[in-house]
Amino acid sequence: MTLLGNASPEFVSNTAAIEARTDVETTIQPILQTQGSTGELERDLGMPSSTWRLRSDAWEYLRFGVKRIALGNDDETALTRDGEIARNLRALETIEMYWAGFGQRYVRGIAELLSAGEYQIALERIGRVVQRLRGSTVPEDPRDELLEEGESAEFYDDADPRPRFEVLVIDETTVNDRDSMRSENLRLRSAADQFIYDFVVVPSADDAIAALLTNPNILACIIRPGFSGRSTQALSRDLRDTIALAWESANVPTAPASSSLSSVQRVVRLADVLHSIRPEIDLYLMAGANIEDLAGALSRRFRRVFRREDQLELHLSLLRRVSHLYDTPFFAAIQDHARRPVGVFHALPVARGGSVVNSKWINDLADFYGLNLLLAETSATSGGLDSLLAPVHTLKKAQELAARAFGAKQTFFVTNGTSTANKVVHQAMVQPGEVVLVDRNCHKSHHHAIMLTGARPAYLEAYPLNDYAFYGAVPLSSIKQMLLDYRAAGRLDEVRMVTLTNCTFDGIVYDTERVMAECLAIKPDLVFLWDEAWFAFAAFHPVTRRRTAMASAKHLSERLKTSAHAAAYAEQQKRLFNEDGTPAPDEVWLSERLIPSPEAKLRVYASQSTHKTLTSLRQGSMIHVWDQEWVRDARESFAEAYMTHTSTSPNYQILTSLDLGRRQVELEGYDLVQRQLDLATSLSQAIARHSLLRKFFRVLTAHDLIPEELRGEGSAMPLRRGLADMWRAWEHDEFVVDPSRITVEITRTGVDGDTFKHDYLMDRFGIQVNKTSRNTVLFMTNIGTSRSGVAYLIEVLVKLAERFEERQEQRDMTQPITLPGEVPMPPLPDFSSFSEDFATDASLPDGDMRTAFFNGQRRTAVEYVLPAQMRERIANGETLVSAGFVTPYPPGFPVLVPGQVITKEVVDFMSVLDTREIHGFDAERGYRVLL
Repeated sequence: MTLLGNASPEFVSNTAAIEARTDVETTIQPILQTQGSTGELERDLGMPSSTWRLRSDAWEYLRFGVKRIALGNDDETALTRDGEIARNLRALETIEMYWAGFGQRYVRGIAELLSAGEYQIALERIGRVVQRLRGSTVPEDPRDELLEEGESAEFYDDADPRPRFEVLVIDETTVNDRDSMRSENLRLRSAADQFIYDFVVVPSADDAIAALLTNPNILACIIRPGFSGRSTQALSRDLRDTIALAWESANVPTAPASSSLSSVQRVVRLADVLHSIRPEIDLYLMAGANIEDLAGALSRRFRRVFRREDQLELHLSLLRRVSHLYDTPFFAAIQDHARRPVGVFHALPVARGGSVVNSKWINDLADFYGLNLLLAETSATSGGLDSLLAPVHTLKKAQELAARAFGAKQTFFVTNGTSTANKVVHQAMVQPGEVVLVDRNCHKSHHHAIMLTGARPAYLEAYPLNDYAFYGAVPLSSIKQMLLDYRAAGRLDEVRMVTLTNCTFDGIVYDTERVMAECLAIKPDLVFLWDEAWFAFAAFHPVTRRRTAMASAKHLSERLKTSAHAAAYAEQQKRLFNEDGTPAPDEVWLSERLIPSPEAKLRVYASQSTHKTLTSLRQGSMIHVWDQEWVRDARESFAEAYMTHTSTSPNYQILTSLDLGRRQVELEGYDLVQRQLDLATSLSQAIARHSLLRKFFRVLTAHDLIPEELRGEGSAMPLRRGLADMWRAWEHDEFVVDPSRITVEITRTGVDGDTFKHDYLMDRFGIQVNKTSRNTVLFMTNIGTSRSGVAYLIEVLVKLAERFEERQEQRDMTQPITLPGEVPMPPLPDFSSFSEDFATDASLPDGDMRTAFFNGQRRTAVEYVLPAQMRERIANGETLVSAGFVTPYPPGFPVLVPGQVITKEVVDFMSVLDTREIHGFDAERGYRVLL
């Protein structure tokens, strides 16, 4: 959401494309429109949904506009009430309440200077803000030549190089109160402090929520009982709606302003909602009388309870807590090892640079990567270091800190990618012969893991998106139906695990809590493996977090303990079972939102490619665990599986990067993820609003990627309308689309996705993209994406669009042109079946893939069949069975698995694929088929 008003369409469409330029006078366009009739500041649809960028742009425009007036290049109409400068100032007066450093008085002071015609002084003051927002420094003394005697500035010591964070204080205060707080903060600061902080002071509960939503620099919150309930600020409708949703999501009906509530109740309600929004933030209570009783009653919600005079203890607690977030035990151990003089009489000649720095031939390795990389290389696991296979010291603590950050009970580092993480979980949780319900469209590592464990896959079918040649996700009704089918066949006890990809390669996100709850209602001991290879970032945003495996497991486990849940469960059981104890027809089970037994056990695992969406070196991954049967049923088997697949020589640089990546997301994850989502919105809007770009490119929305019967009633791109719309969709819809993944249809360019990716984007402009299909290209933003990067991509797309337009104008209009998306393509094939030799039960889909795989490894048991011959033999009624995995890239999942019957539909689909890479298929000899 944003506090600013409407932006002009020109500003929205051109911002990213002009970002790389430095001359503000040529780039900044008006940001604000007139306030609405209610006094609220409204936002143009399509503007970024947070204030990090709009705040900066508002100050930049203010500097641009005032500079023009100061230089005599513009008249003073912009200073009138309806002028752009005046509107910017009104918006910034609201915004600055929620940020430390300047404040509302500072904005009002600039307005007064402008009214008095003191344009140069106003410009200098505005410049101070712009410098800070750009990361530059300004003079340390707040009482400099720009301030009148006795005037107080609300910012301090920008030149201090120490990391800075902000502390939210919620209380009704006076100007003198706030000045005293800041003076006391400065007095308590010490040169020995590792960090410094500033206060953000707000008067009401609603303002506190607004501050946490808009200011990612806040890392702690102090609640004083004197706060009010409602905000008096001119907030946007989107922000007000989001605040209301935050209260509802925390099961608190409204802001705690009612006089019927006690002070403790008001404090508890506010603490609950603040924790639900930003669980990484520590809460402190500062009270007067009876703090001993309060401490006992509120210890679960607050880190500590203080009296108002305990300023030093509060100061030390704030710094201590941030030091805990900042702590990177394994990185510190590696740094210490690199600095120590060490004699190496062990493996690894490259350690300490021994085989490199004195070499005549390869010393450029040290020149390129730096000496620290070699100094940190070692085979040792002692001397402050640790063993990944049996951690007891620094790695053990690093993994515990990661579990805290991601909301898991246990977390394990993996140094050879999520492919290995998936294999670890499968081996740990599944026995030979047990059934795993798995999305056939999942990553190939799941198929390989099932084959290795000897489990029997029962493939779930994701809904197809035939127009774009890729799959979506698996409807919940399909999962429930398969479980009910196994129950009807008397084989439900064989079903051990459900494995799904969240989010999918193309950004489709499940309602993880609902999926687990309804599946557990049918089989209460199911294990869930959520492949979150592309979703690690989601844990650090209040909206996306709710659909992560760990957050869903935590929330569901809390829900199962409530009396309301137990009552609802008992009532539903009367409808789901007949009087004789037999289940009601499947239609009843499918039509209801099933409620799991309060006795159900949450056994949830998530595999994440940390390196894909967060800071980590390549192959850095994590396994997160929320398993209520961990000690009794999983710990030993997991340890054995981890030993099986983990190298005894793990890469210390990868482990170090995982430790540092965890530090980063705990301290600035919300800021980085919000920027990531905003930049994606900017990119999609630039394409939609640019007349030439939209002629050749179209961003696919939720209405394109989710079938009508499976999507909610919200907009096609909820974040475009504001955070509140996104919040509603992610809270209620069965499927949503990750806004940071932008699928662009390129049919009208006249080239296919693979050619567009390699020949146009990569080879000509160095643009790397995620994946393609026959007529789409997938772009994604991440926490490392910059505005300049988005600007460059838009610039490249415009150049390509100009080239495509020129080509179309020059082509012979008498000759028909066939576009990629217009060539008839067979529907994406469903999984056919396992052959009779490997199928367990003709009425159910699982089969013995392991036996089929190893049969296919014997040369005497297979033959190669070319597609044309295969089509003919199938037409003659012959049953052909695949001897191995056949995986085209794209789409990147096995179209055939060992033991699967090869059908005409599969052959037709494969024959029209224009991909350059197909694993398991030999173009000269054909498919491997079991004899």
